[in-house]
Amino acid sequence: MPTQALALITSLPQSTVEEGRSGIDQLYIKVLEQAFHNIHADNSHRYHSFRTVVGMVLLIFNPLPIKALSELLGYDIPHIRSTIQSLHSLLLIPDKPEDPIRTFHKSFPDFLTDLDRCKDNRFLVEPKVQHVEIVLSCLNLMRARLKKNICNLDDQAVLSEAKDLSAQKKDHIGDTLEYACRFWTKHLLGIPGTSSHFKEVQKAIDTFFTTCLPYWIEVLALTGNLGVGVHAINNIEQWYASVSAA
Repeated sequence: MPTQALALITSLPQSTVEEGRSGIDQLYIKVLEQAFHNIHADNSHRYHSFRTVVGMVLLIFNPLPIKALSELLGYDIPHIRSTIQSLHSLLLIPDKPEDPIRTFHKSFPDFLTDLDRCKDNRFLVEPKVQHVEIVLSCLNLMRARLKKNICNLDDQAVLSEAKDLSAQKKDHIGDTLEYACRFWTKHLLGIPGTSSHFKEVQKAIDTFFTTCLPYWIEVLALTGNLGVGVHAINNIEQWYASVSAA
């Protein structure tokens, strides 16, 4: 079954406009039901883990390896592996922990995030809900790890002349923190102004700017993403405007 499902999925055209009527939705549901056949429908914790882990894989703007997902979500690697281990026909799950997890075909995230197509709430990934979890995860990670002179550079160091800067960035920043610094405000835009979590998110943002603003800018500069900061501020202003208008 997984091999047949994979062959069909990977042979699909990239357009997913008509796939909801072609039987692919039923295939996805069958694959998911088979993957969770031994998990009781009332096991809300297990299905929440599925939506959180798979939701992040589907919604992040740059694919991340399992180690980075673990750091961002606060789940240990075995927990993440156990959540996705039966989804090899839907997700490209590499053997090496440093390689990113990807979807085989665009139709899978299209299906799983569409309320009209994915009728089983156990598996439905709601972007407006998952973006809240991702934003809060990013903010928590940044608050925990950002600090002054994170790469331990000399006070007078010029970035272009700093020795072993690549190694320092890998050791002290890494993929996960860089992702959080670059993309958290893009996930923020995925949270509607009507979200019941907006006060929680707003409080987390206020705390972040009170304690971490200069260190966030430092990491953006070190990773060559300083321009992202300008767009990020615009994203935050846009989000606050949507909340006020809601």
